[in-house]
Amino acid sequence: MKPTVAPYPLARMRRARQSPAIRGLARENSLGVEDLIWPVFVRDGAGVEEPVPSMPGVMRRSVDRVVEAAAEARDLGIPAICLFPYTDPALKTEDCAEAWNPENLSNRATRAIKAQVPGIAVMTDVALDPYNINGHDGFVENGEIVNDRTVAALVKQALSQAEAGADIIGPSDMMDGRIGALRRALEDAGHQNVMLLSYAAKYASAFYGPFRDAVGASGRLVGDKKTYQMDPANSDEALRLIERDLSEGADMVMVKPGMPYLDICRRVKDTFGVPTFAYQVSGEYAMIQAAAQNGWIDGEKAMLESLMAFKRAGCNGILTYFAPAVARLLKTG
Repeated sequence: MKPTVAPYPLARMRRARQSPAIRGLARENSLGVEDLIWPVFVRDGAGVEEPVPSMPGVMRRSVDRVVEAAAEARDLGIPAICLFPYTDPALKTEDCAEAWNPENLSNRATRAIKAQVPGIAVMTDVALDPYNINGHDGFVENGEIVNDRTVAALVKQALSQAEAGADIIGPSDMMDGRIGALRRALEDAGHQNVMLLSYAAKYASAFYGPFRDAVGASGRLVGDKKTYQMDPANSDEALRLIERDLSEGADMVMVKPGMPYLDICRRVKDTFGVPTFAYQVSGEYAMIQAAAQNGWIDGEKAMLESLMAFKRAGCNGILTYFAPAVARLLKTG
């Protein structure tokens, strides 16, 4: 039913904006530290914090420094940290076997965090691109990114992550049928409490470039990912993908990228009413940071405004590189 609004001057909409106290009472959405997941890049070594040039303020961290970051996140009230490995190029192969190595970077970091910072949830990424000499999320055969063989490998990768102690597994590969395969494998292996946060609507976007730099995949990628990631022109397809992944056992769903796809977030939440997340990806982050560093925008205000947009669009949470900065602001403000 359409709400009825009295005519001016009986209704003066500015009454609800006249002071911080009144604006707070009338505010429709709120952003809290509990809405944040912090993506962190992990690399080999000890005592290492290596800047990512295309992502100002973001570091590749050695496992010991990732543990410190997890402790910082916990102390700030951030509920989860998400790990992405910067794999030694020598370990990137056609068969991607490092993806399910119990001693790979992601698994070592997960075990270290769970042992030393037990109060924070660890999310991991399921896809082959950090381990693939071709830079793709799946196996490449005769120029084709093959589906079913890739899914079998993703199952092995997810099981190794669950064994390491991951709380949330995030399949970001966009292969067909992988959610059902992962859910069955996790159940059969006794990991029934491990959650699947499916990157169910992941678009073939131009906004991923800095991330690929951060994980060392930019120079490896042969061709593009348009045969498995979504066409940016499509919206209805996203709903079909979400419905499929939920039917296969996804606990939560992700829209990626975030800000250019707020309409998708809203449609997903309105249609399914399930826990809905968005990833404020590296390109979005880098644009805000670059503009702020040049003095073109107020970086702090733009950061907060961008994150509130996700909440307004219906998201339960956001993966964002701004997480610690936002948490500190919310804690002090």
